Amino acid sequence: MISLARDDASVTARWEDVELFRYVYRSDDPQAESPRPYFHPVRTLRGDLVTVFRPHDHVWHRGIALSLPHVGAENFWGGPTFRGGRYVQLPNDGAMRHESFEGFAGDSAARFDERLRWVTESGEVPVTERRRVAAAAWPDDGAWVLAFETAVTNASAAGIDIGSPTTEGRPDAGYGGLFWRGPRSFTGGTVVTPDGTGGDELMGSRGPWLAFAGRHDDAGGASTLVFRDAPGNFCHPTQWFVRSTPFAAVCPAPFFDKVRTLAPGETLTLSYQIVVADSELSPAACAALAARAAAADLTQVTGE
Repeated sequence: MISLARDDASVTARWEDVELFRYVYRSDDPQAESPRPYFHPVRTLRGDLVTVFRPHDHVWHRGIALSLPHVGAENFWGGPTFRGGRYVQLPNDGAMRHESFEGFAGDSAARFDERLRWVTESGEVPVTERRRVAAAAWPDDGAWVLAFETAVTNASAAGIDIGSPTTEGRPDAGYGGLFWRGPRSFTGGTVVTPDGTGGDELMGSRGPWLAFAGRHDDAGGASTLVFRDAPGNFCHPTQWFVRSTPFAAVCPAPFFDKVRTLAPGETLTLSYQIVVADSELSPAACAALAARAAAADLTQVTGE
């Protein structure tokens, strides 16, 4: 059983005596870091930490967060924007602002719907969003699953081109989407795919799921996160932005190397599951957890 508790800024999910995640929905982060909701800390059922917040090398990284660096001329990722062959700090760091919760519940599965609006640094609202979050514990597998679905709507009168630094000309920098930044001890960890294991050479590869296994400093134990791309997503099987060095990061990247134009009034829906597991898992074990996440289909129980 997962319980939810909410205060004026965050939602906390607990299983037994472990805080599985804190979802900060009202952020007081600096404008230049694109304030937006994020999951941090995120822990395994055993209590091991698997996210980092504001690392010194990229202070705008936020545990697990929906982050997009190229939304038309706007940046909802934080930090500088890649333009004209280089990164430059521009007055375009927007914010994803919480408006309301709907369907808030915590029992065998914790779940909630959220409404947001995306506000540019100049005060415009080009995008509105409906977000669904759900989580369930699988103690028999030593794991739990976080389901995340976003439906973003173009609220402006013109088309919005959504891309990445790669679509702007920087190779192997197709980040943008549901982005995870792992703890420092995960640096040099193992990337797991349906075809086997590897590392940074898997940047930009395609697949229905991808996992990352890393080790913890304190007890020397390991954890694995399995990221699943839902078949209904427009780019399935997605390309993956993945790094093992110089830091651990995974992002299903639907705009990796091709711009997607969102027409006025159009809604784009993307759905993912992240399984957080104790121990280092084989490709076969990761595949089994990805299949279990698909069968659970947690975001469908929240209602409209």
